[in-house]
Amino acid sequence: MTVSASIRRIVTQRAGNRSEYCLLAQAGQEALFHIDHIIPEMDGGLTEPENLALACVSCSLRKGARQVAVDPTTRRLVRLFHPRRQRWSAHFRWNGFRATGVTTTGRATVEALKLNRGTMLAIRSEEAYFGRFPPPVT
Repeated sequence: MTVSASIRRIVTQRAGNRSEYCLLAQAGQEALFHIDHIIPEMDGGLTEPENLALACVSCSLRKGARQVAVDPTTRRLVRLFHPRRQRWSAHFRWNGFRATGVTTTGRATVEALKLNRGTMLAIRSEEAYFGRFPPPVT
């Protein structure tokens, strides 16, 4: 997939230069964040701003072409968080450095994207030192 510089700029600015899934800031990260198709191209998703999200490399690779995952509480298959249609604050809360899913969508997304793996908790701790955590939540 090729994304034009102008679309990358739109997606990045709209996201406040943060991964729209885990809210990690691009500042301080070595790898350039990915432009993620929320609805994958293979499922008819278009390469247009309304279907694109800024995602850290980890979130992007773990999400892949998935749109659904299992909620660990109900064991049901549910849709993953959709940054264009849903508000982060409606599905997640911060518990220290841990992201907690408060809905089926939130819990499934936390689990599928491994938002609380050890490396991410360490990064959030470092981000707090630099004043980039906790991130603004919408």
